Amino acid sequence: MFDRCHWTNEPARWSLAPERLDVVTDEGTDFWQRTHYGFSRDSGHFFGARTAGDFTAELRIRANYEALYDQAGMMVRVDAETWVKAGIEHSDGRPMLGSVLTTGQSDWATGPYEGDARDFRLRITVQAGVLRLQASADGKVWPLVRLAPFPVAETYLVGPMCCTPERAGLAVTFTDFSIGPPSQRALHDLS
Repeated sequence: MFDRCHWTNEPARWSLAPERLDVVTDEGTDFWQRTHYGFSRDSGHFFGARTAGDFTAELRIRANYEALYDQAGMMVRVDAETWVKAGIEHSDGRPMLGSVLTTGQSDWATGPYEGDARDFRLRITVQAGVLRLQASADGKVWPLVRLAPFPVAETYLVGPMCCTPERAGLAVTFTDFSIGPPSQRALHDLS
């Protein structure tokens, strides 16, 4: 699946194997639009594949988060002001599971992650104007993290995302990336 991806803000250091993407973040990278801080940033690293219409995407993410706002996960993007990023972000002295939904302005939903933040998985489904975000510690059980309205678009970019607003040097490994038809599982089906 990585062979379908293209960079938005290509990092200086990265490598690609058939089923693995390794990235080391550049300094001062982030995605954010205005809310609370008053600034806009569209400098984070995003390796997106274009998908036509609704989809379900899954990704495994491995990293050691150390500095404030170190983050890695997955992004779904329509344009610079319409996107969602989700994953682990270092905040309040620990790795937190969070998501930022942006439609002109960014929100931020975050909470403690009870699994091993150094190795986790994300699943994002976009269907009929709704985004469903799930996270998994083992790839078997997928609790719901967020359910939100999301703009309907003819195409989306979806793929790995990582940023370090306060430093450079977060090493991230992405594997098990897939994009397919939208999941038909019931909302509380954790499989």
